[in-house]
Amino acid sequence: MRYARVLFTLPLPEPFDYAIPEEMHVEPGSVVRAPLGAQERMGVVWDVCEEEDGLRELKELYASYPTPTFSKPFRDFIDWSAKYTCSNPGGVLRMVLRSPASLYPSKMETVVLEKPSTETPKRLTAARERVLEFVKDNPAMTQAELGREVGVSTSVVKGLVDLGVLGTDYRPIDPPYPVPNAEGQGFELTDEQESAAEHLRRRVREHGFNVSLIDGVTGSGKTEVYFEAISEALRADPDAQILILLPEIALTQAIMKRFEARFGARPVEWHSGISDADRRRAWREVAHGRARIVVGARSALFLPFPNLRLAIVDEEHDGSYKQEDGVIYHARNLCVARARFEKFAVILASATPALETLHNARTGRFDYLRLAARPGVSRLPEVSLIDMRSEAPDRGDWLSPVLVRNMADVLSAGEQSLLFLNRRGYAPLVICKACGEKLKTPGTESWLTEHRYTNRLVCHLTGFSMRRPAACPKCGARDSLMGVGPGIERVAEEVRSKLPQARIELLSSDTIQSGDDLRALIHRMEQGRIDVLIGTQMIAKGHNFPGLTLVGVVDADASLKGGDLRAGERTFQLLSQVAGRAGRAEKPGRAMLQTYDPDAPLMQALAATDRDSFLACEEEMREMMGMPPYGRLAAVILSFPGEDEAARLAKEFGMVAPNADGVEVWGPAPAPIGVLRGRWRWRFLVRSELNVDLSAYMSVWKAALRLPAQARLQVDIDPYSFL
Repeated sequence: MRYARVLFTLPLPEPFDYAIPEEMHVEPGSVVRAPLGAQERMGVVWDVCEEEDGLRELKELYASYPTPTFSKPFRDFIDWSAKYTCSNPGGVLRMVLRSPASLYPSKMETVVLEKPSTETPKRLTAARERVLEFVKDNPAMTQAELGREVGVSTSVVKGLVDLGVLGTDYRPIDPPYPVPNAEGQGFELTDEQESAAEHLRRRVREHGFNVSLIDGVTGSGKTEVYFEAISEALRADPDAQILILLPEIALTQAIMKRFEARFGARPVEWHSGISDADRRRAWREVAHGRARIVVGARSALFLPFPNLRLAIVDEEHDGSYKQEDGVIYHARNLCVARARFEKFAVILASATPALETLHNARTGRFDYLRLAARPGVSRLPEVSLIDMRSEAPDRGDWLSPVLVRNMADVLSAGEQSLLFLNRRGYAPLVICKACGEKLKTPGTESWLTEHRYTNRLVCHLTGFSMRRPAACPKCGARDSLMGVGPGIERVAEEVRSKLPQARIELLSSDTIQSGDDLRALIHRMEQGRIDVLIGTQMIAKGHNFPGLTLVGVVDADASLKGGDLRAGERTFQLLSQVAGRAGRAEKPGRAMLQTYDPDAPLMQALAATDRDSFLACEEEMREMMGMPPYGRLAAVILSFPGEDEAARLAKEFGMVAPNADGVEVWGPAPAPIGVLRGRWRWRFLVRSELNVDLSAYMSVWKAALRLPAQARLQVDIDPYSFL
């Protein structure tokens, strides 16, 4: 008896066995429907086996979907990802298969065609003659489209079809994606760029697993260099598929525009901003190998490419590649793992690579390509530090006098300024002047942020929001609530008061509601119709504004707070990227960083544009402590709805941690955010030596204690968040 082992898109640890009906053709990788309990579920055949005695009574598969099978290397990658992240393989598979509608072919529609051999009636109305004349040069349109183009009613077109003068055919409602032209004209490369490009071309031609890091200063042409690798992949294999991962939706539009200019076709988009219909179409076309180039966020890594030949992780250092809920993973790391299974090339690109990535390049695991100069007349911006102890703003303000003066000079010269503050809203904290109450999210130890444009208080952690109350919820005092600290709305208010003639716009996830909004804002900035752009990390990378000559960082110390292992590294990366927006055309650029600690080594390294000395200090500290990349980390959060029970369970879980050489367990301790959505949270941190299989250790520990149903245990291998 043949039977199938089916893995469902549920957080289940292993596949289930089902009999295969004689009339049904399935093979390993087929997507099927099968009974599970009282329900019908979608899953994937993980394997097909033979049972000689056939004595087991197995339920039968219901049906198979008309979609290509998932390859063995892709299925192996899913299994590996589950083990690495201490997740269930069904949970990983759910990231691949979300919508059954994607599995069916595109719906068909009727189109009108010319029938040259048909004798045209002698007497035709003028409207019908116009239709026939138009169809000669414009075949395959629907009746409605044809009517609109010619300016006649649909009944006129239908009448010609009924007479047999026009024929009909069927076509998919979704037209095919355009095919990129591998021979599209690129920019003339500098010698440094050409050397890097030739290395990448050679690696792509090898048709095997390899990883290359492009470490290039901001504006050095990293995109143009990896475009050369894309051209080579398309030339080498006419059916090649290519994935470009980006950390922010905001970067998608810029890369789409540049890609279309180079290759004559827009790539397929994949991110949370596209419609459900576009998502279904993209998934279907990727699975059939008809979507050649995909530009997407981290989830695009789990699309079922049958012929992925090249993957590019742009801004590879960015923390947005880390998914912090559900299956917790880092898209850069899993992209390299998928390439190892499916034997394709990976390019990592950044102006400020992660320390772990640089370590892999220096130790020979990755190829290393350096772009040290901006091409043409463009030069790196001059970076200066503003000591906020001596250049204090006026009371209630947040911009130093020297920064405001420079912004005024830039405005007078007809140039543009950018102010960066990684805080959305008006104020990150709302406090009562009467009783000192800090307004928090119900059931969560998280402050509410004031958004003055919408008159709401918002929790950026949980999404909770409420109207700004007229009185303090605790003491009842009216008109006593005040915002503490600056968000970008408050900074905009200050700029308007000091530079009333300036055209000011904000860029954050609150102000941009769609891709069209973002495209329009970027276009206005490129056209010089914005004088001062104020934004969060959405403006920190990827954008190229020719008129932008001054970047101001409102609070350069902000991301250093909190004791995070990577706080210094992330601050250096973020501020280097922000500063790099200035002076990317012919006009020289400047970056001014407001700080209360200008003598700190990190600030001095930023001012000197001396990344290497900063990283050397950071690396020495990590090596001394056995931290990544010289050791490995795993984080555990155990949560429960009751405070005392959460503490008891955390202590009990800590006591069953396995003893192992090269492993240290710290905790339990209350998590920095001690209560979230009504659940009390306790934290463990595990450090291991590099030769320890940390994922296997954590899996053994997870299984050592049977927790109550209401308890949640979250394991994060290689954590980036310590909240």
